[in-house]
Amino acid sequence: MDKVINEYGKLLNGIDISEKHHRGFVGGMWEEMGRLQIQFMLENGLNPKSKLLDIGCGALRGGIYFIRYLNKGNYFGLDINSSMIEAAKYELQHEGLNDKNSTLLVNDKFEFSLFESEFDFILAQSVFTHLPLNHILRCLIEVKKVLKKDGVFYVTFFKAKLNNFLDSIEHPLGKVITNFDSNPYHYPFEFIEGISEKAGLNAEYIGNWNHPRNQKMIKITHQ
Repeated sequence: MDKVINEYGKLLNGIDISEKHHRGFVGGMWEEMGRLQIQFMLENGLNPKSKLLDIGCGALRGGIYFIRYLNKGNYFGLDINSSMIEAAKYELQHEGLNDKNSTLLVNDKFEFSLFESEFDFILAQSVFTHLPLNHILRCLIEVKKVLKKDGVFYVTFFKAKLNNFLDSIEHPLGKVITNFDSNPYHYPFEFIEGISEKAGLNAEYIGNWNHPRNQKMIKITHQ
């Protein structure tokens, strides 16, 4: 997979991390988005014994909340950007959470099997919004390998309608402009549903979950 498919390929240095520039680099709203993620997951069955895979974990904007809540060793985070994983380690140290034995991995092909674990819950918050469809399909295929039979994969995306998905769309919340063929991406739900089926998974549209930039939620399970 091309490591520079969007601006997220930039690497931050140690000074950037010590000055917490990574908190803006992952989209800002550090505490707001962290709280929103764990609130949603708690409302949908996450408990301390759950094993959680956080795809595109970044610098742990949501991960800090999950790690604090979950039992030791139950949080797994993967990101394509090595400097974000370094920033994640900084945040763990800053929050006094190193003893929670979280597992963090830099990987550019969604090779979740490297964790050698299966997951009750998988989350990809603001990941599909930055990926072309072929990368999304790869992600789904790899998710199927590690999602428990009764597990759930929650993923956010910018939604487009079938009759205008080729047009740029300005989303009223956050004033984000999305596109079908350039970053940030939008897709009709039917497209995600279709490639999920190709990967042997079932996609269910959930929709609103109070995301400040109008990303919608999808629930994906085994067929």
